[in-house]
Amino acid sequence: MVLVCLPHVVVSISQAAEPTNPLLREFAITVDPSALNPPTWWHVPGITPLIWTKDPINMDAYKTTEVKKLKLKPGEYRFGTFTFDFLFKVTLSGTLEYAQALEQCVNGQGSNKLTIHCSHTQPYPQDPDYPK
Repeated sequence: MVLVCLPHVVVSISQAAEPTNPLLREFAITVDPSALNPPTWWHVPGITPLIWTKDPINMDAYKTTEVKKLKLKPGEYRFGTFTFDFLFKVTLSGTLEYAQALEQCVNGQGSNKLTIHCSHTQPYPQDPDYPK
């Protein structure tokens, strides 16, 4: 900070605030897998407790019955359950992007809420979770 003294006047001139690196900003992203049936566990590797590491009865991983708000920086992430996973991206403006092919199972493109509707992907020998 610089102080400038003039007769009868003291003026404080502050240095401009350092610009924030946009890659370091965190955004609140809501993850809602509550439509998945039967309920299971989910994770975002590197952000939430992993589903592969412990006994399913005692694990810290989140249940799909739980809607969670995650603090995510811009970048690429993976949402996963035991039977379904996909990549998504948090943009510099804090909105979600993912492959358009996922639109039948995932909602939230361009928003800050990721809603997952499918519990599995094809080519598993079972009916899809989405209408044809």
